[in-house]
Amino acid sequence: MAEWIGINRRARRCYGFDEVALVPGNVTVNPNEVDTSFSLGKHKFHVPIMAASMDGVVDVNFAIAMGKLGGIAVLNLDGIQTRYDNPDVILDQISKASPEEATKLVQSLYDGKKFPVKDELIIKRIKQIKKANVPAVVSCIPQNTEHFYKVALKAGADIFIVQSTVATVRHISTEYKILDIENFCKNAKIPIIVGNVVTYDMALELMESGASAILVGIGPGAACTSRGVLGLGVPQITATVDCAAARDYYFKRRGKYIPIITDGGMRIGGEICKAFAAGSDAVLVGSAFAKAEEAPGRGFHWGMATSHANLPRGTRIKVGVSGTLKEILLGPAKVDDGSQNLVGALKTSMGSLGARDISEMHDVEMILAPSIQTEGKVFQIGQRVGMGK
Repeated sequence: MAEWIGINRRARRCYGFDEVALVPGNVTVNPNEVDTSFSLGKHKFHVPIMAASMDGVVDVNFAIAMGKLGGIAVLNLDGIQTRYDNPDVILDQISKASPEEATKLVQSLYDGKKFPVKDELIIKRIKQIKKANVPAVVSCIPQNTEHFYKVALKAGADIFIVQSTVATVRHISTEYKILDIENFCKNAKIPIIVGNVVTYDMALELMESGASAILVGIGPGAACTSRGVLGLGVPQITATVDCAAARDYYFKRRGKYIPIITDGGMRIGGEICKAFAAGSDAVLVGSAFAKAEEAPGRGFHWGMATSHANLPRGTRIKVGVSGTLKEILLGPAKVDDGSQNLVGALKTSMGSLGARDISEMHDVEMILAPSIQTEGKVFQIGQRVGMGK
């Protein structure tokens, strides 16, 4: 699989969304009759598209709206919602900052010494979500996991995500206490999602350690700059295929199915469909939902690592406001670029591929097709409409 890139050094060719296409099958299915459901522990969701735990995407109101539509929105416990009693004031500051000021401002607003996360706000936000009778799904970094998990569990959280740029079971540090992922997952009373990974070996290790699901993706997000700053990352198609292989091996050996969730890099319906075809059980999306009227970012979106005190690996980007959350998730679409009615796109793709459920999507034919985005699209590209945007 690898090619020589120099003396004694080989590199593997990996693939992203723009380089592949899906091939229709011999059978087609009515899109209204396909099953897009996704299960995690005792929870079943009819919408397998999750909203990412970023402060420009999810707040309490957004989480409630997403839950009522059948999906999941993840609240960031390390963020603005749990640091400030009135987060709207802070969000206004971020949205009004100039591009030159934005990163420095975000760094200062997320300063843990000046503006620490408050336990009472974690409890308050989770209870606000639960009061609306929708699932409360929350996330934080490994260093804060043990404490925040206890607080979140007490408040009624349904699912907890441990998320870092690169997740490993064998982390090394002398500066702070290391999270024992295996022990933590073993004793957890609610499903624990762990991420992020991009390799077969690491996905398998996390599954062996007791994770309920795995997040796949390093650096593909619209607001993330980790790939440029750190040089890290594996394109999402290859990363998803490799981690799906680990899931299938683990299931064959242990008899337990651990879902994988492709996280980042998906802007439009076609890319979400390709993620499922590569083996994903659900997807985690940020920028597409940051465009919703209900999103707290006021048309802006910033990566989770933007606030790093010494080496920010995210940037604030302007995405604009394109429609309501319902239009983006379920339609009807008012735009022509595939960024709305994401569930409708998934159902229609599944029907055309002959996939009756998500597991059958994993078996559809995928081809290398680097011209798929441009073939025959000269007018769209020239006029910057549709696929030419």
